[in-house]
Amino acid sequence: MTSPRLFAVVLVVFALVAAACGSSGETTTSAADGVAPATTDATTTSTSATTSTTSTTSTTSTVPETTTSSTLAGTIIDFFPQAGDVLSVVGVAHDDVLNVRAGPGIFNSIVDTLDPTGDTAANGIARDLGLAIWVEHNTGAEVGWSNSAYFAFAGGTDDATPEVVAVLGEVPTADSMEALGLIVADSLASTEPVSVLVMTVAPSEGDIAEVTYDVIGLGDDSIYGYRLHIFADPVADGFSLRNVERTFLCGRGVTEDGELCI
Repeated sequence: MTSPRLFAVVLVVFALVAAACGSSGETTTSAADGVAPATTDATTTSTSATTSTTSTTSTTSTVPETTTSSTLAGTIIDFFPQAGDVLSVVGVAHDDVLNVRAGPGIFNSIVDTLDPTGDTAANGIARDLGLAIWVEHNTGAEVGWSNSAYFAFAGGTDDATPEVVAVLGEVPTADSMEALGLIVADSLASTEPVSVLVMTVAPSEGDIAEVTYDVIGLGDDSIYGYRLHIFADPVADGFSLRNVERTFLCGRGVTEDGELCI
């Protein structure tokens, strides 16, 4: 089981390191360069690109020799996550990547990247750097370290459509899938703490349009956030919500059947 301290620290980091995050205009980047995402309000999403590097997303349960040594920054945490735990990348914008570094901390060289919906395998070692906890993991191509703010355990999936419609009082429509996704994500977000809303998969349009948003930071040490796969029907003035598939993003782990956050 994961220590609750990990994601308690994560929520604090959102506010403390916002100044280190890049930005473009009025949008806020996911800053997936090893710095936790800046807290946004419900009308802001992460869309600015910092790189187009193709990531490696394969996972492995084989744990190679780790890179941990007494010369690495921070204090060793050897109880989270467990070796072989599958960690899902969360809170990274669709046009960004999560950097995997040679050691814990943003001043180490980049050895690999993961895409915004990628997975990786934990090696069972983490380092507490004070304002953030970094996790050593195996991408399948490299062993490296990333900020734990960008990891969660993927739990079960349900149909959140009735909940969204109940909160909004109607079936929402918008002139773009990006805007519709924000409306839906906002309806399931927390106001205290303020959730981060990130478009992790760009819109696709056709007979049924799609977009994916992560809602990160719910003030719950068990449920870290949601991944919302949003489907819509094209209508005369834009897009009308069809349904919302919600995957729970767990902060401490999942039950053996992979359905519930613990």
